Amino acid sequence: MSRDVRAAAAAVVGEVLGGRSLNQALPPQLAKVAQRDRALLQQLCYGSLRAAPRLAALLAQLLDRPLRERDRDLQGLLLVGLYQIDGTRVPDHAAVSATVAATAALKKQWARGMVNAVLRRYLREGETLAAQLEPAEAQAHPAWLYRALQAQWPQDAADMLRANNAQPPMVLRVNRLRLSRQDYLQRLQREGIDATPGALAADAIYLAAATDVEALPGFAQGDVSVQDEAAQLAAPLLAPRPGERVLDACAAPGGKACHLLELQPRLGELVAMDNDAQRLARVRDNLARLGLAARVLQGDAASPPADLAQASFDRILVDAPCSASGVIRRHPDIKLLRRDSDSAGFAAQQQAILRGLWPLLRPGGALLYATCSVLAQENDAVVQAFLDATPDAAAVALREKWGRPAGAGRQLLPAQDGPDGLFYAVVQRRAA
Repeated sequence: MSRDVRAAAAAVVGEVLGGRSLNQALPPQLAKVAQRDRALLQQLCYGSLRAAPRLAALLAQLLDRPLRERDRDLQGLLLVGLYQIDGTRVPDHAAVSATVAATAALKKQWARGMVNAVLRRYLREGETLAAQLEPAEAQAHPAWLYRALQAQWPQDAADMLRANNAQPPMVLRVNRLRLSRQDYLQRLQREGIDATPGALAADAIYLAAATDVEALPGFAQGDVSVQDEAAQLAAPLLAPRPGERVLDACAAPGGKACHLLELQPRLGELVAMDNDAQRLARVRDNLARLGLAARVLQGDAASPPADLAQASFDRILVDAPCSASGVIRRHPDIKLLRRDSDSAGFAAQQQAILRGLWPLLRPGGALLYATCSVLAQENDAVVQAFLDATPDAAAVALREKWGRPAGAGRQLLPAQDGPDGLFYAVVQRRAA
């Protein structure tokens, strides 16, 4: 028997409250609900988590006392209920009724009265309670991130906050080895799928509404991939030439590696490396679907495998681990799982990766440093520290006009109905 969709959403949100990532918590629950309910389950989970800092602050006012840790699923259910009232078209009475009914599926019938009372009180007093929220809570952001955005991007913070709280656009990358963007746009039009070309990336297409990839014409045959427009800027920035050896050092799930091969099909070799064996399986799957070839290698970018010879790569792409503060709308669990102190740890890891990979780059070669962060301490500060400590490293001035200057690189900020927030910088190894 299929699981109640709101109970499943409550379980997912409860697990995230307990420290588990959405990518880990959601798939098992998707398998338990009816096929017709899977889109709703994803909407409830993603929407509740995008609004979680706000909803949790409201819930704290609505409860007489905090729930016990073993009742995280019940807390998740209440957040899902509040989200339905605030953020969906579900009628208020239906949202309350369905949320109360889900207590039975959670085997917590004792909480029916409490859930009903909390949600009905919110219907009566919601505006009054919302007026008492702190600014960060009102904007559905953790206080540390709200302060960081206001401090680092004072002119843009309001737009960034709105973008982080919105559902992201679905963006495609056309495989130029198979057809042109214009050809695929015409194909979508014939299929009745509304779409527009991206303004920054030559192969990007924005869909007016998210669509199951299996419904996209030619997806299974490798005509298109799903990839945000900001991420599609990496391959042309690295700009590999025929015959060159390229290392994608943090490659999973493989979107940028595949784009490099589409952009330059006559590479000498592309090595797609990642330290996560399970995520490398997705790299292989993407390569196979697109009909592309690369050497897939498990390895730690900070301490590369010995069989990667020094000075053997012409180009290196470092899509570095980071806070993912520029893609929060796609990974809303970040609002609950990240802490202010995490950036220092990521910066240290990023420096270690740059130091580990630098000997693999030949003199005259180029390294592209990329993150999906909007925080300076993970971006231009890391690049500048590396440049200061590495005598044969030189920043390459970027001629691109998108984004804005950020130290030695350029920073894209998340935009509603536009690209995610990514940072890019190119560093060249001076010839001896």
